[in-house]
Amino acid sequence: MAKKVLAVVSEPLSPEVLRSALGEPEASSAEVLVVAPALTSKRRMILSDPDPAIGRAEQVEEETVERLGEEGIEAAGDTGESDPLLAIQDALQTFPADEIVLFTHVGGEQNWLEEGLVDEAQERFEPPVRHMLVE
Repeated sequence: MAKKVLAVVSEPLSPEVLRSALGEPEASSAEVLVVAPALTSKRRMILSDPDPAIGRAEQVEEETVERLGEEGIEAAGDTGESDPLLAIQDALQTFPADEIVLFTHVGGEQNWLEEGLVDEAQERFEPPVRHMLVE
């Protein structure tokens, strides 16, 4: 039975990065659900203008699923709430993941909503949570 992996991404993910996180042959045989939270800036959050964030999340999710599919990795995708923890919680309602992998970016590339995300996710969710820093 294929391992079910919930991949939480804020930028398009390459198959190489996923393989690096999961290892081979696990990555090629995994069933992956890509969730792209609609991360927004503090300013847009205050102004209640989620449209740009939703559009960007849809683009990230679609591009990631397409890239993975081109490399033979079974993947589906969805956009999620602006709060990554809520996006994970929602995804787990319909996708019983064996593992959650959080793909975040270094320092200045990181969205303010990603701060403290790894520790909180590890405390809150039952499937093991792995963190992969993407440069």
